[in-house]
Amino acid sequence: MSKIVVMIVAIVLIGFISWWFFGNHQQAAVAADVSPAHQQNVQVIVDGGYKPETVVLKKGIPAQVTFKRRDPSSCLERVVFPDLGINEFLPEQADHPITIDTSQTAEYDYACGMNMFHGKVIVK
Repeated sequence: MSKIVVMIVAIVLIGFISWWFFGNHQQAAVAADVSPAHQQNVQVIVDGGYKPETVVLKKGIPAQVTFKRRDPSSCLERVVFPDLGINEFLPEQADHPITIDTSQTAEYDYACGMNMFHGKVIVK
């Protein structure tokens, strides 16, 4: 009987670990608001990952993505946009705006300093 319980627990744990690392955990994309001054800004909360993970910006309108880091872990203290050459420190409990080039349609992936947590900025 104990072998069956151990087997069931092992299968459940393997299933959970597989879902955690390989499952599809997508959130809905968030579109930036355009201000009367013809600029767009969207805030991304950094707390155990990025919320929202996907941000949509309008092409041709100046834009900033403002990161607010609430998570004290060292993994999330940096945000890296490889395609834009951006690698910046995010101070804890403070807004940190990053200007995004919206001159052309593109998708820019970003990640934490250890490449464990990911997000995306879509310009369309």
